This record gives sequence, C-alpha cells and structure tokens, in this order.
Amino acid sequence: MKKILVLMTAMLSVALTSKAGGLMTNTNYHIAFDRMMARGASFDIDAAFSNPAGLAWGHEGWQLSLNFQKPWQNRDIELTAPNFLAVPAANPSFPYQPAGYAGINIDQKFPGKASAPIVPALFAAYKQDNWAVSGMLGIVGSGGFVKYDDGIPMFSSLVMAKLFTATGGLMTPEKYTIDSQMEGKQYIYGGQLNFTYQLTDNIAAAVGVRANYYDGYNRGHVTATTLPELGNQNLIDLQLDCLQKGWGFTPIISFDYHDGPITVAARYEFRTKINTENDTKTLNATIKNTDPATAAAVPYITGATALAQFGDKVAPYEDGAKTRYDMPALLSIAVGYEITPQLRATLEYHNFDDKHAKMAGDRQKNLTHGTDEYLVGIEYDINDKFTVSCGGQRTDYGLDDDYQSNTSFACDSWSVGLGGAWNITEKIRLTAGYFCTIYSDYTKEQTNYQGTPWPANEIYSRTNHVIGLGVDYKF
Repeated sequence: MKKILVLMTAMLSVALTSKAGGLMTNTNYHIAFDRMMARGASFDIDAAFSNPAGLAWGHEGWQLSLNFQKPWQNRDIELTAPNFLAVPAANPSFPYQPAGYAGINIDQKFPGKASAPIVPALFAAYKQDNWAVSGMLGIVGSGGFVKYDDGIPMFSSLVMAKLFTATGGLMTPEKYTIDSQMEGKQYIYGGQLNFTYQLTDNIAAAVGVRANYYDGYNRGHVTATTLPELGNQNLIDLQLDCLQKGWGFTPIISFDYHDGPITVAARYEFRTKINTENDTKTLNATIKNTDPATAAAVPYITGATALAQFGDKVAPYEDGAKTRYDMPALLSIAVGYEITPQLRATLEYHNFDDKHAKMAGDRQKNLTHGTDEYLVGIEYDINDKFTVSCGGQRTDYGLDDDYQSNTSFACDSWSVGLGGAWNITEKIRLTAGYFCTIYSDYTKEQTNYQGTPWPANEIYSRTNHVIGLGVDYKF
C-alpha cells in the first residue's frame, strides 16, 4: 500500500502554463504580441521586453503602457485501459479472485479546468538622444491555476491496482468509491530594468536584469472508502497543502541593427536559478492495512508512521524542503522589414535551453531537446488612426514519454493571433488582440501502466485562448 501513497503524493504537484512561450517562460506580456506574435524587431513600448536595444530608434521622451489579458484553458487527460486488473488463468498471486477474472474496461476523460484572473503588465521607457532606460512588470513565468475535480487517472488506476493486488484480488473496484480533488497554482512575477545605448548610426545594445519571484502551491486530497453495505471503511486518506516560494535573477543582453527598412535584432536571457522552499501546512496520511492475514491486528497506519513509508518520495513536500523551478536561457533572433511605409513584417526564432534548466525531479533530462519556436507577424496601417495585424507561432517542445506525466505535461502547438490598434490622439493608443493555441494531442502508450502489470494508454490534450486590451501613452 505504501506505493499507492508515494505516487499519489507526486500526483498532487499540478501546475498551469496558460500562455505563449516555453515550458517555464511567458512571452505574451503586451497586447501587441497577442495581435501579431513576432515582436522581436519592435521599436514600440513593448520592446522593453521583446527588443530592449530597439528602443534606441523609438519615441523620444517618455512612454507608458498598461495591458490586461484574460486567458482560459483546459488540460484534459483521457485514460484507456482495456481489461484492467485482468487475472491470467491459474495465477497464484490472486488467491481470492477466481482464475481468469476479466477485469474492467476503463475509458474515461479527466477534465482539468485552468484559469487565471485578469493578468496585468506595465511597461515604461524614457529615451533621450542616443540612450534609453526601460522597464516592465508582469507575470513572467507560468501563471495561473488548474483544478481536477475528479482527480487524475494516475490516482484512480493506482488505487484500484494496489487495492486489488494487496488483497490478492479480494478488493475489486465495485466494492469502494474513490474521492479526489487536486489543484495547483504557479506564478512567477517579474520586474525588469534595461539600459539601452546607440553605439553607431546603425547599431544599438542593451543590458538588463529581471528579478523573479516564484509563488505556488499544491493542495488536494485522496480517499478510498468501501460502500455503505461493506461498512464505509476508510481505506486511504491523504491530505496535502504545500506552499512554495523562491527568488531568482535573470541577466539580459540585447543587440539591434537598423538600416532603412531592415532591422535585425537578438536578445539573450541567461538561465534563472529559482530554488523554492516549502511552507507545508498539511501533510497527513492514513492507510488501511488490507492484508487479509494481518488486517485485524494492525487495522490502520497513521500520522508519522504512515508518512515514513514514503521514504525520500515525500521529501519534496515536507516543510522546508527545496525544489528547483529554473527558467531556461532564451535566445531570440528577429528580422523585421518595412515593405512599404504602411506595411511591416517580422520573422522570429526562439530557443529555450530547457535541457540545462533544472526542474523538479530532474525531468529536464527526459526532453529530447529544448523548446524551439518559429514566429511570423505582419501589420498594416490602414490610415493614421487604425492599424491591423496578425501572426502565427509554431512551438516544438522536444517531448518524450518519460517527460510526460499526469501532473505536468505539454503538447506541441500552433498559435494564431489577430487584432489592431487605434490612435485615439497623438499621445494615446488603444490596442486589442486575441490569440488561440491549437495543440497536438500526445498519446503515451504504456505496457506496464504506472508500474502495474496491465497496459494502458493516456492521451493528453489542451486548449488555450487569450484576449487582451491595452493602452499606450506617449509624452
């Protein structure tokens, strides 16, 4: 039974990445990204993040920008396990179950509802002659909340399997009910400051630093109880409430080459080491001894004795324990071209060095490569008042079966965005945008599902939508 609780504890570590960008890094701060995607060659106020060196060619004087975005997302897992718990003929491991027990067929979707409140971001910049200072505040990593009202398949399948095997086939799924609820939050708040200097008529450079604050939690419960006619016995009860907080700093360098209609820009963010520390409010377990030979003598294992059975698996959730949530190094390269005075286009490439950014359980080692993103965007000035734009992004995470889990999974995707801007006055600009992400389902086939002797398939699927509104002000 202790294996059940080991795996259920790990299962409770759920988090949300309802955003554009890599596994731990956001890139959609300004509404200009939502409506165009490729902003790496920008000279506007959003360049305070996407191209700090480009502010050398931007507005002379002060600029401010306040942006609000609303994301919503689903993170669903579908489990298909035919003949789960089936017993081969004449198997002595299941003395309490007739040989040839056909098991049960599982084909169930476990919906995860992810949400975030209205997400703000603030930009500011001041330029004078050949230098500029800029900054931004926003949610720079992950960001949001996810909840599984029905638990996740890793939980339900393991409870069924371990109850079945621990009792020699006596405890079958029709004799008990499973109640589970899992939720998690993960935000990385960031404040960034840049200094830009124009080196020559065509070349500018910028240096900057971002302070990052990680704020997250894992909460949930797992219980398995026999049916009323069998006594309402509590077989398993696990309670978890674990808060995690930590700091990290990101050095940033940026270069921009601008000559007439062409702009070539590059930005590099160094790896951010974030080591979180737990503030654990609750970590309790009760286990029913289901061995028919000793159940009467030792009916329950509780408290510290039960937790001790977790060994080093429970360590990540103990009070004071530390876990790594690094933000990877990021290389961004963009080429922008002014086709006409009214029509502009940008091509951009991002590489997130996820393989060298430490994650919980060293999961980064299971990726085949870091995240690659390919972006394209175009915008057109209809007249002096109105601008329209659209763009797209392809994201390839380098996924592998060993990386994917119920508690944290990713899916390669395509994103498309569109929107526009309205110059209300010479100083005030209103921007609006929408983008959606189309994910490719990921199927993980397992011959020994979650360590059990039975095969199963898990299908991971996601949806993502973001709308945004912002105001830019020049003075």
